[in-house]
Amino acid sequence: MGIFSRKSNTAATAADRGATAVLDVDPALAALTGDYAIDPAHSSIGFTVRHAMVTNVKGSFAEHEGNLHLDGTDPSRSTASIDVKIESVDTGIKDRDAHLRGDDFFDAAAFPLMTFRSTGAEQLGGDRYRVTGDLTIKDVTRPLAIDLEFNGSATDVYGNERVGFEGSAEILRSDWGLTWNAALETGGVMVSDKVKLTFDISAVKTAAQA
Repeated sequence: MGIFSRKSNTAATAADRGATAVLDVDPALAALTGDYAIDPAHSSIGFTVRHAMVTNVKGSFAEHEGNLHLDGTDPSRSTASIDVKIESVDTGIKDRDAHLRGDDFFDAAAFPLMTFRSTGAEQLGGDRYRVTGDLTIKDVTRPLAIDLEFNGSATDVYGNERVGFEGSAEILRSDWGLTWNAALETGGVMVSDKVKLTFDISAVKTAAQA
């Protein structure tokens, strides 16, 4: 059963006609409703891009933070906000990382953060969801849809209530003004326009405000 699954009570009587439908909500799912902080030590935000037309280069951003609000009865009221520090990009090659931070790509000195702010959420079926929102890279903001799978919830050894999601999205980096490239002698280009983004998120429920 999905995190936001619910079923409607269709047993309406004549007296109920015209009234708002009553929904049966799973108490376990409703209990997940609340605010969560993304745990960067147990989460990853990464990317994969085709290099030289023949292989994939994978990288990640080591420093990021964010918050989720989950509504266990109505997924459309759930929200997500994520800030990613561009300077933390890591592909395993120092020279390549420096190039990505520079003016040809992210220009981390002028634009230190990549951000995502959700504008909507929906259940696709089972444990699959789609979160839509605005992705900002440098000074460009464009819509992005992220498909997610709910991995479950648990209380860890420290008593923290956790939820987990993993998901992905595909973008064209040129849509955000990241257009640097180099032509290959054999045809094609050094770096593909298409980039796959990946998300593996563990989030901890925050204390309720008094």
